[in-house]
Amino acid sequence: MSDEPSRSERGPRRRKAAVKEKLGLVRRESAEGSGWELVHPRCSRRRKEDIEEVEAMVEAGETEIARDELVWLLGECPDFLDAHVQLGLIALEEDDPKLARGHFGRAYELAIKALEAAGGPQPLPYALDGNKAFFQAAKGLVHCLVEMGRHQSAADVCRRIALLDPTDPLGIQRIVNR
Repeated sequence: MSDEPSRSERGPRRRKAAVKEKLGLVRRESAEGSGWELVHPRCSRRRKEDIEEVEAMVEAGETEIARDELVWLLGECPDFLDAHVQLGLIALEEDDPKLARGHFGRAYELAIKALEAAGGPQPLPYALDGNKAFFQAAKGLVHCLVEMGRHQSAADVCRRIALLDPTDPLGIQRIVNR
């Protein structure tokens, strides 16, 4: 038997601590290049296995259970970019671009706020693991904005993203140019 408390026992206690945790940035030098990398809150780093389980649930068609798990994860860790991205993807699969835009937009906004708080450092390469969820959120956001006819907003996001990683490995710029 595990000494770890059940979810219902640990929920309120951890929620207070999670509110204080925010995204940050760190300078990285790696084989993929150098640049700035988002440092995710401890609460999200500890829940990487949960995201992997959610992805497996979605692949198995257990979308409702996956959604409930993601909502719980966000209750515990509101700045969990990966959870917002997964909820956005689920909303897109269910043909709800407004809800998807909300989740992708929230993840994008959280990262932009962290960048602004750090003085807008560049570059922020997609190749660094900590940046992947941000760029996935930006891609989802641009897709939703285009689908909803908000081309100027989509173009604004694209301009900002292009400054951070001009290589555009996810093809975000092409979405606006369709």
